[in-house]
Amino acid sequence: MNILTHWLREYLPALEVSDRQLAEDLTLRGIAVEGVHEVAGGHLFEMDITTNRVDAMNHYGVAREAAAIYNIPLRKLDDECAPANVGAGYPVRIEAADLCGRFTAQIVRNVTIAPSTGIIAERFAQLGQKPISNAVDITNYTWLAMGHPTHVFDLDTLEGSIVVRRAREGEKLRLLDGSEKTLTADDLVVADEKKALALAGVMGGWDSRVTDTTKNILVEAAWFDPAAIRRSSRCHGLHTDASHRFERGADFAAAPVANRYVTHKLVELCSGTPDGPMTDVVIPEVEAKTANRPRIALSSPTVQRLLGTTLDGGEISPVLIEQYLEALGCSLHPASEVGCYEVKLPSWRLDLEREIDLIEEVARVYGYNRFADTLPGFSGGVDSLPHRAQEETIRNTLRAMGWNEVIGSTFASEEDAMLFAAQRTAVPMGNPLNAEAGVLRPTLLSGAASMLAANMHRDVRTARIFELGAVFTGDTQQVQEAQSLSMGAYGSPAASAIVSAKDGLFFEVKGTIEALLAQFELKSVEFRADSLPPWIAPGRGARVLVESKELGAFGELDAAYADRLKARETIVLGEMDAAVLLASPLRVPLVREPSRFQAVERDLSFFFADTVTWDQINSAVHNLHIAELTSVEPREIYRDAKGKAVAIGEYSLLLRVVLQARDRTLREEEVAASIERIITALKELGGRQRA
Repeated sequence: MNILTHWLREYLPALEVSDRQLAEDLTLRGIAVEGVHEVAGGHLFEMDITTNRVDAMNHYGVAREAAAIYNIPLRKLDDECAPANVGAGYPVRIEAADLCGRFTAQIVRNVTIAPSTGIIAERFAQLGQKPISNAVDITNYTWLAMGHPTHVFDLDTLEGSIVVRRAREGEKLRLLDGSEKTLTADDLVVADEKKALALAGVMGGWDSRVTDTTKNILVEAAWFDPAAIRRSSRCHGLHTDASHRFERGADFAAAPVANRYVTHKLVELCSGTPDGPMTDVVIPEVEAKTANRPRIALSSPTVQRLLGTTLDGGEISPVLIEQYLEALGCSLHPASEVGCYEVKLPSWRLDLEREIDLIEEVARVYGYNRFADTLPGFSGGVDSLPHRAQEETIRNTLRAMGWNEVIGSTFASEEDAMLFAAQRTAVPMGNPLNAEAGVLRPTLLSGAASMLAANMHRDVRTARIFELGAVFTGDTQQVQEAQSLSMGAYGSPAASAIVSAKDGLFFEVKGTIEALLAQFELKSVEFRADSLPPWIAPGRGARVLVESKELGAFGELDAAYADRLKARETIVLGEMDAAVLLASPLRVPLVREPSRFQAVERDLSFFFADTVTWDQINSAVHNLHIAELTSVEPREIYRDAKGKAVAIGEYSLLLRVVLQARDRTLREEEVAASIERIITALKELGGRQRA
């Protein structure tokens, strides 16, 4: 947003530093000034305010930061308008008490509607704000000044009391931009006894708007639930200055101040006359969660211990701690212990929740650049996590096999998350940064798929990535966190004698998983091709079972999912429950001296039915417990689509068997006996030996 320095200085009469110095000092304190431009009377700051600092998205909020930095007085907003007479004014009824915590209303009669002139017109021109009319411009001027959105209704269009309620399903409302919206029961509206007047916290309605013929006005300033405003804003595709602030958490205590500010300007600039007291309806339960949150305990020794030594050679003094926090709006009440406080939080800083947040504020206002580069004192040893060795083994094994570790976002869009985790419940964020970060990720697969697609679109020829991280399920009342391991790859390896180019990537991932699981003491590992999740292409994946319990699944991404990512190549994804591996003991490597005696190789060629798996063949051979058996490997697999060399429904397998004794050279009759046992075992599986 844009800020005018001469407007800031109205709130800071004792500010002596130059605008350039002010910009630098604000930036160093996290209130970033990205550009400084000369305008009449001063400079215009191009600000980049983070989403959690909605309190600083206005001139008064930035002035408050400057007052804290320079320890100078900040003029009160109340100085600009007389105190309001609060009482039974225009009737207001809040029916959706969980979505509207406060609503103020003030009647102003006999206004004169005209184009804005004077200071409002000048500042709007400098800020690039579009003028509408003096009454409407005053509401926009108010949020530019103090950050709280307000609205003005044409009083003569209202029918009965103001009612803040949920919209009726299918209710129609024409908005100020001329569009007509069909509302749902999730929308919050400001209405009268007959009709909806405005989409609360987002945009006013057409029928109750202020026009050139308006004579009497009802001024509204309220507090609305951030989630409700965000939901309506996203649902109807509306992002306004009001919704931008309400959905990030407005100041509960600012509504009556903003109402008085607008009323004062209507009297001053529109020749209006206040009629009756200002109505102020407050929901105590909401006030307790916002403006009257529980106090936070703060200890000066803890602040000093965590922040360390300053460049001046000392520590942050208790006097400075009090000065900075009180300048930011906190009220410090001494506790029983020396140097400890009970801190009452300001109503406009909903981002402050814990002691460490207050400590960060002290460091921020003091200036991170003013601390010495020293580490806090520490004595004792470092306690490793119980599964540290398992984590290192997972990472080292995959890296050694050519896989790259990635770190994905903890957040995901609900749509992306549910594509890969249809059976899990995603936890919605209370105040997401944007629609693409609306839920905590219930799976790592959505992030892996997006990363692979992004690399593919940038012409990266091959990619092998994995992530070991947390996933979240449940709801906002109870969140379950678990460790998960995802893998993703594209770019097929070359074909071999036993694997075609089409299947190469799948079997590479399968082999990687087998090598990884071989690092753990697991009684049994199985791969099954049934009951695959929907994101795996039919017949192109497998479930991984450890000791008969499902560990995860992997396979080629289904065409519908691949099309959504605009993937040009085959992608293989997999995800496993890392908690099982982290809880499993590692396999202890045994080192044996290599045999000094000659190894003997024999190749066996068999026909097998397609239903016979390699796992069955491998198990049948090893279950013979031949002491001299060193290895058994498939060397060639052949299928004949025409059924000439190999019958349809069968495949030809060339098997290499290696025998080697540790204490002697094997005699021919010993080798022949062992090979005969292997041939017999393979025939029992239904195999036919080729001549």
